[in-house]
Amino acid sequence: MNGKKDHGPIVIALDVGDADLADRLALLLAELPDVRLAAPGERGDVLVVSPERASPAEVDTGLTPRELEVLVLLAEGASNKTIARRLGISVHTAKFHVGSLLDKLDATGRTDAVAQAARLGVIHL
Repeated sequence: MNGKKDHGPIVIALDVGDADLADRLALLLAELPDVRLAAPGERGDVLVVSPERASPAEVDTGLTPRELEVLVLLAEGASNKTIARRLGISVHTAKFHVGSLLDKLDATGRTDAVAQAARLGVIHL
């Protein structure tokens, strides 16, 4: 014995809307040692969520779908230029969305906006 405790396998739950993607993930994960997929309804140690399921609908922040997209990019540390490029919008429009997020989340800056959104459960870090 090497002094490590045997905690059993890591249980991974999938919440993926695309059935084909879910099947592909399940096949890949099934090949990993010390990993098993959660049974339907079972809570896992880790939850893999597809982007369209990531924002909880029950949280009413007044954010638009585009603002939520910008918020996710802010959480990744993206600049206005990167946000604009990734979303196919102008830098001016990206700045507008960031400003709107700061107002709606009553944030003092980009980092504070991400922190406020995480506290509200809008995004999960």
